Amino acid sequence: MNPIAVIGAGPAGLAAAEVVAASGLPVVVFEQMPSPGRKLLMAGLGGLNITHSEPADSFIARYTDRAPALRPMIEAFTPDHLRQWCRDLGEPTFVGTSGRVFPESFKASPLLRAWLGKLDRLGVTLRNRHRWTGWDDDGALTFELGGGETLAFQASATVLALGGATWPRLGSTGAWKSALAERGVLLSPFEPSNCGFEVSWSERLLSQHEGKPVKNTDFRFGAHHSRAEAVITKRGIEGGGIYALSAPLRDAIAANGPQTLLLDLLPHVSEDDARSRLAKAKSKDSLSNRLRKALGLSDVQRALFFEAAGPGFAGDVVAMAKAVPIQLEKPHGLERAISSDGGVAWDAVDSDLQLTAMPGVYAAGEMLDWEAPTGGYLLQACMATGQWVGKAIAAECNKTR
Repeated sequence: MNPIAVIGAGPAGLAAAEVVAASGLPVVVFEQMPSPGRKLLMAGLGGLNITHSEPADSFIARYTDRAPALRPMIEAFTPDHLRQWCRDLGEPTFVGTSGRVFPESFKASPLLRAWLGKLDRLGVTLRNRHRWTGWDDDGALTFELGGGETLAFQASATVLALGGATWPRLGSTGAWKSALAERGVLLSPFEPSNCGFEVSWSERLLSQHEGKPVKNTDFRFGAHHSRAEAVITKRGIEGGGIYALSAPLRDAIAANGPQTLLLDLLPHVSEDDARSRLAKAKSKDSLSNRLRKALGLSDVQRALFFEAAGPGFAGDVVAMAKAVPIQLEKPHGLERAISSDGGVAWDAVDSDLQLTAMPGVYAAGEMLDWEAPTGGYLLQACMATGQWVGKAIAAECNKTR
């Protein structure tokens, strides 16, 4: 039989390749970049967040409207399964104080090296610098190899694990959409996810605080809230505290224009306690000093307070400190987003993630239309969908061997 082709050497593609190869089938992985796993390595620069340790139902709920579709896949390859998989590769994990799970080495490179070594022992062939361009008239996969050279490859089954449309310099360009659209595959438009937002900061704030972190702050939008760090940038605000709210903010801006994000600068202090503290402050002190001494606000927090309130603010200080309004104009583009929403629509695949318009072709990972917050949920779903597709292909192909 012809080999199984896996296009894309990220976590989803490599997970599918591992499962298929372990079943005894020949596998060839095609990657357009010079080396595999580049986005995984980038994700690991600050410490590779493998998955999360929260209870299963809470975990799956993080996938919002795609939770029902992803549930069986994540239940088949759970966070505990992923941690055991890491241990089996010689990379044990630990749970951080936030509940996030990391390799003990805190790096992606040792895990990727061990994984590639296992795939090599399973007989998986890796072909780098092969850019997939679609199919020819005979149904063979077509690739550009550079220098004008091309390749046609006949596969018994194909896994498409080409990523979303973020981090294009690492290979995720979304250019694959045209080849699938030509074959009648239903697609959803790409949108930035886990992204920052544009804010028209004053020159004064930027000159003093650009690049500084916003800590000890609760970010709120409607019924949603997040308590994590953010960073003031020249173009706006980004970071974990903002990424967690990016999906509802993005959708609201698309529907109704700029939206107001509220910042609680005193998340651990009640209004009554804050008023009591403020009442004890020296009346001769400036408002900025009272915010610093009585309420403990940092220089960045005080700057955000006055950015919204104005220098001559004479209103309710505590009410403002508990709900500083910041207008978000629009999300940053896909090129700056951590991940993307959109891609292959769920109506375009069956329960095995096989394209209904193209039997024998499966989709896995971020190229499917789902999104999740940072915190290990992205990698978990990529691995789970890759494993799911790998098992489906192994079962189908081994029936006819």
